[in-house]
Amino acid sequence: MNNSYNKDRFTSLQAQRLAQEIANGPIVFQVSRLMLKYNIFAMLNEQKDGLTIEEIVKQTNLSKYAVQVLLESSLTAGTILLKDKKYCISKVGWFLLNDNSIRVNLDFNHDVNYLGMFHLDESIEQGSPKGLKVFGNWPTIYEGLVQLPKQVQKSWFAFDHFYSDQSFQKALEIVFSYSIKTLLDVGGNTGKWAQQCVQYNQNVNVTIMDLPQQIKLMQETIKGAQGADRINAYPANVLDQSVHFPQGFDGIWMSQFLDCFSEEQVIDILTRAAQSMQDNTRLFIMETCWDRQEYETAAYCIAQTSVYFTAMANGNSKMFHSNDLSQYIQKANLTIEKIYDNLGWGHSIFVCKKQTI
Repeated sequence: MNNSYNKDRFTSLQAQRLAQEIANGPIVFQVSRLMLKYNIFAMLNEQKDGLTIEEIVKQTNLSKYAVQVLLESSLTAGTILLKDKKYCISKVGWFLLNDNSIRVNLDFNHDVNYLGMFHLDESIEQGSPKGLKVFGNWPTIYEGLVQLPKQVQKSWFAFDHFYSDQSFQKALEIVFSYSIKTLLDVGGNTGKWAQQCVQYNQNVNVTIMDLPQQIKLMQETIKGAQGADRINAYPANVLDQSVHFPQGFDGIWMSQFLDCFSEEQVIDILTRAAQSMQDNTRLFIMETCWDRQEYETAAYCIAQTSVYFTAMANGNSKMFHSNDLSQYIQKANLTIEKIYDNLGWGHSIFVCKKQTI
């Protein structure tokens, strides 16, 4: 993967075009979003021979001017084609319409990130999520998550769950290939993973360790669900260095959790987790490391997610390069026993145990 970035990949004309796409990116983004919102991509996808501008105007109830602006922007952006005075969907438009990962990313960037990214320079300079002020005055997005506007919450959770959910089945097989009867789910959020665990394994008990407000949301979410009686709560702020991890667990699970913290915080959290572990305890860390992706497009998407952390989430964390994460694990007196790659949409699981003296 790293060899993909040691030389220019574009001709001069391609590089100029890409530079213009970057400069006009916010406009093309919003136009493409509206092409989806007004179902123009869907109409063109259904009509293989294409539609005239008059037919599109009639089906959308938009003015001819509005449709013309959207179509001409989309045509030059490459999301649609023009053949014999009829507009057709292109391959790019087809992916915008049909690829769920792209739709999730688009909604996440529009609802969660778009306004706040205006303050990225402040975030970079000050090391705090200055873009978050468009929604509220919280130190990080996590404290304010339950208070975000409903559509913002919906897109945030859709983004968070989409990538992890694709990995759950394989992750369950990996975790329970070890002797796990009790599992500590650190940063368990709404309890989705915990529910998967208690339904997959009838003998496991899961304890979710998370912020008190997240614990409350989790308890409301799992109420009445199958196996909910085997899901327990441990309210705690893991950033509080005086907080000890509860002991006696066969396994500790951290999924898309450590990427929410700075290097120093990650090492501190892992160190306290290690102090709670026995020799037979296993720590499972599931992350999307950008350098361990099968395809470069995945690495691109993951690297852009780091900027969300900078501007919106906390101002000091990012998606990991696996070498960095491995170093943090070792500094916490843990040893990587095995790494499983290519789970779902590019997740890896680092299985760790205590270092032997």
